[in-house]
Amino acid sequence: MSSSGKNTGWEIVDTKKESADPTPQKINLHTPAAIRREMAAVYRDMRADRIEKQDGTRLIYALDRLREAMKEEILDQRITVVEQVLRIRKG
Repeated sequence: MSSSGKNTGWEIVDTKKESADPTPQKINLHTPAAIRREMAAVYRDMRADRIEKQDGTRLIYALDRLREAMKEEILDQRITVVEQVLRIRKG
């Protein structure tokens, strides 16, 4: 209806409202601790039935794989530093 009360066939739509499928908020996954926090959040959501158990299990598996890859990268960096120090000491 228009402001005069007549049915014009037009509908006013508020475009500022959130869409039905908003882009999810970015999650900080830059440290193993942040990944563990996200895993804990997924677990809590599963316990509260906010997400399906099967979906939560898949998310936790993917997060665990990310954590393992990050752990490997950190260890590789540390090994590289130790090897460089040993080369310098050998002279």
